[in-house]
Amino acid sequence: MSGRIRLTLGAWAATLMAACALLPLVQPATWIVQAALLLAVQAAVGAAARRVPLPRPLTVTAQAVVTVALLTFLFAREQALGGLIPGPQALDRFAVLLQQGGDDIARYAIPAPLDSDGIRLMLLGGVLVVGLLVDTLAVTFRSAAPAGLPLLALYSVAAGLSDGGADWLWFVVAAAGYLMLLLAEGRDRLSQWGRVFGGPGHTAGAERSGAVAPVRTGRRIGVVALGIALVVPLGLPAMNGGLLDSVGTGAGGGAGGGGTISAVNPLVSLRDNLNADEDRQVLSVRTKMPDVADLYLRIVSLDDFDGTTWKPSRRSITAVPDGTFPTPVGLGPDVKRSEVTTRISAADWYAQDWLPMPYPPSGVRIGGEWRYEPQGMTLVGDHGQNTRGLTYEVKSLDVQPTAKQLASAGPPPADIVRDFTELPDSLPSSVPRTARKVTAGADDPYARAVKLQDWFAVTGGFEYDTQVQVGSGSQAIARFLRDKQGFCVHFSFAMAAMARSLGIPARVAVGFAPGSPQADGSVSVGLRDAHAWPELYFEGVGWTRFEPTPNRGSMPSYTLPDTPDSSVPETSRPSESASAAPSAAPSRSESCTPEQKKLDGGCASESPQAALPAGGDGPRWYALALWALAGLAVLALPLAPMLWRLRTRAVRLGAHGRSEADAVPHTLAVWQELIDTAWDFGIVPEESRTPRKAAARIVRLGQLDEAAAASVHRVADAVEQVLYAPRPRPVAGLTDDVRRAAAGLGAAAGRAARLRALLAPRSTARLVWAASAWWSRVRERALALRPTWRKTSGQQG
Repeated sequence: MSGRIRLTLGAWAATLMAACALLPLVQPATWIVQAALLLAVQAAVGAAARRVPLPRPLTVTAQAVVTVALLTFLFAREQALGGLIPGPQALDRFAVLLQQGGDDIARYAIPAPLDSDGIRLMLLGGVLVVGLLVDTLAVTFRSAAPAGLPLLALYSVAAGLSDGGADWLWFVVAAAGYLMLLLAEGRDRLSQWGRVFGGPGHTAGAERSGAVAPVRTGRRIGVVALGIALVVPLGLPAMNGGLLDSVGTGAGGGAGGGGTISAVNPLVSLRDNLNADEDRQVLSVRTKMPDVADLYLRIVSLDDFDGTTWKPSRRSITAVPDGTFPTPVGLGPDVKRSEVTTRISAADWYAQDWLPMPYPPSGVRIGGEWRYEPQGMTLVGDHGQNTRGLTYEVKSLDVQPTAKQLASAGPPPADIVRDFTELPDSLPSSVPRTARKVTAGADDPYARAVKLQDWFAVTGGFEYDTQVQVGSGSQAIARFLRDKQGFCVHFSFAMAAMARSLGIPARVAVGFAPGSPQADGSVSVGLRDAHAWPELYFEGVGWTRFEPTPNRGSMPSYTLPDTPDSSVPETSRPSESASAAPSAAPSRSESCTPEQKKLDGGCASESPQAALPAGGDGPRWYALALWALAGLAVLALPLAPMLWRLRTRAVRLGAHGRSEADAVPHTLAVWQELIDTAWDFGIVPEESRTPRKAAARIVRLGQLDEAAAASVHRVADAVEQVLYAPRPRPVAGLTDDVRRAAAGLGAAAGRAARLRALLAPRSTARLVWAASAWWSRVRERALALRPTWRKTSGQQG
């Protein structure tokens, strides 16, 4: 087995062994078999391209094209041209699947189900991308050591998502694959590392096998590299113990209750919960709060806005305080408050990392491993701790500020302004412009906040619709403000961003709106009570809840006017899902009933984004044709040298005139074809030789039989005749002689040489020479014209 084939197999095995770290994340694990087959096809294409050989960039291009074709066939063949060539519809399909995969990863607990096409695309696509990088570095460019970086990245992704139970095992498997790759690299590449890892020199005269040195060097490189990967993280406090950390993957990451909490976005499944077919009970709540319409259960706050979405910042966490929690930031002593006790029981199936609690909490009684995040006053599970089946008691403050206190609030602290008014440059200018327009005439931040809330919830013409997609990108908020349709995520995101644009510190809270009161005095909180709302900061009061979403939750009393004839409707009531009486008409987002489906026309689409184009909005025929031509051009690129040689051979050996004037060009063309054919089989032409000596060299190096050798000499004799004879005469049968000589060269050469001569003929170098000569002529003409231009310019000036 050749060294290049061993290296190809080593790269394939190393990628597959590193991919095994993903096995605990998805069940069933049958995807690894499919990944192995796809990696094998990818590696085989690279091996064939290198055997030809193709130039390195073309080798990588061929593998990338085949990889895209394989993924297209698996996931978007119905939208692709011929099932393999991706067009606009196939690209849209990939985008949808990737979005679905991201949502599913955040929604499902580990292990996630493999029946999600999005997760399967991310798994197989990620493994194939890593496999292409490893094969390119280790085999195509003969640099196996740097190929460990994509392997480490693949393992790191898996380790970051797993529960930590068997991370050490998968690290050992991935490390073994990397060592195999290093050992397969061979003497030539490993010798370039020098004697850095070579150890002491050997005694003169002592026998030492040449094959042992690369093996020992590769082993030392691998051991040192893996040692660095294991030891260096021990000195970095943020990494909590290195790659083989057995403490776990919880938020705390160590003893003493310290550590950080990562920015995990809990909004992914919120829309699905609101649209759930069955409103399953999540929490059962018993509280002493006078008005359960104000019983919002807050899970986490989102304060990092990147222009696309809101997410929690990476915050420090500590041990849960004993006894009473610290006073909330910004809450002054003159604001009315009372302490309320709430007892919460979570369903056996509800596994939430954050603890749902009324805000602000003043104390918690709960079992298990939990950590406290002071900035948001939230509790997060540590080392896999979650809410499944737990019952806990929360003491919280029922803060009751007045409108006057909010209106007279002083300026917030500088750190609050810095952290909670930041907006990305990508935010469309229409967002702050709309905020200023809506709040025109308001004299203080509180009045502006109330105007924003009322514009969304009452006067702005917005509609609540849970079927509208959340949207992504910097234009999502601008589209929502234009279309005026959405659900709590849209309303809270938009109001928080607009408040920040007005200089009001703002963040988004995620949790549950008030649930449904039950006959036994408890409150049932279901999936459809999932909610998001903005929190704005006012000095002296602290973080204050607002409710911009129409028909959801309750507007806080401190935002309602005191006059009885106000046009603002009474909204201090539980959310729609809390109502015990059925609505007289179905809601906009309600499911289509079987009776409605039987009617003519069926059910109308519930949102503009859900409707499919009905007419000629699909791609035009010429667009499909262009995509098909582009796909064919990409696929034909590796075959371009072969196609050029076939065309050149056909022209040189084709039909010709029979007159004496045609003898010279035909004979010279046939001779040139013989020289190039021999070149394609590895016999480099030497222009200084006479035709007779060149023919003898071709016969000798090509190991031709008598018939083929005689044909070569006949062509050489004809060339000498047309070059030196006073009146050149046509010679019959030269075309057949060249074909006979080519057959003899092919018979004497091996299979690999014949394949290379066909697919990657060396004589195509004449194209490069011709292009270089053409460019030289162009430059010479341009340089010759330059003085004329200057002279002409000077005369005009």
